[in-house]
Amino acid sequence: MELHDLKPAVGSTKQKRRIGRGPGSGKGGTSTRGHKGAKSRSGYKQKVGFEGGQMPLQRRVPKGGFKNPFRVEYKAVNVGLLDSLAEKNNWDKITVAALVEAGLIRKKQLVKVLAQGEIKRKLVVEAHAFSKKAEEMITAAGGSIVKL
Repeated sequence: MELHDLKPAVGSTKQKRRIGRGPGSGKGGTSTRGHKGAKSRSGYKQKVGFEGGQMPLQRRVPKGGFKNPFRVEYKAVNVGLLDSLAEKNNWDKITVAALVEAGLIRKKQLVKVLAQGEIKRKLVVEAHAFSKKAEEMITAAGGSIVKL
């Protein structure tokens, strides 16, 4: 057996349909595209979401939700994290500027202190907001809070 003797198995290959090659082929005339309409033209591309002229789904379904323009968003910082930061850097006062420097928040972000973790050091904590429990934890450890 040589390379030129190789052939695909019988019935495994089919010839391509030749469209638009005259009436004798049975696929002449409109070349299987039917009469008129966008799909019969050359260069036709259907737009994404097009439903044949019916109002598309993304236009039928109403827009939902509401974005409150007056929302105040805080960056949450836990008491345990403040305690470990103070221990690592030997701080007794934690300010917003110190948190920015430590890379916990960005310059213009508002900070809210939350009560996760535990605090062992006496700290003065500056922030824009505090949860009640975080406030109690800081004052119980002998520290104080400053609301900005």
